[in-house]
Amino acid sequence: MKYMLIMRASDEAYAAMGDIDFDQMLATVGKFNEELIRAGVLVAAEGLGDAAEGVVVDYSSEPPVVTDGPYGETKELFNGFYILNVASKEEAVEWARRSPISGPGFKTEIRRVSTIDEFPQDNEWIQKERAWRESTGQL
Repeated sequence: MKYMLIMRASDEAYAAMGDIDFDQMLATVGKFNEELIRAGVLVAAEGLGDAAEGVVVDYSSEPPVVTDGPYGETKELFNGFYILNVASKEEAVEWARRSPISGPGFKTEIRRVSTIDEFPQDNEWIQKERAWRESTGQL
């Protein structure tokens, strides 16, 4: 099963990261990533750019309105994610507990990633997506 670990931080926690030596932070996170790789559970891991540099497409009106980020309160934003392929939610939780990015103001949300097998297989759009996934080695 795949799970997404969504990394969140308060304004204060995020600002405190600025006090940490960047090379030290890379080494700490790199060691954790290496553990995930050695365990064979890492599918993807990405950090996200500053929310202030993003845009939001709001579909509440026609046509949709595009505004500069960030969207909502900072506590609603996330800064990066991992996708892990693990046996259970409990295993995903155990990996999240080991995250080196922790402390007051840091949180990790864990959500299961649905698979294509959970959708109606006789649907033409699911069949097209399955064919694409197979052609790109994703299945």
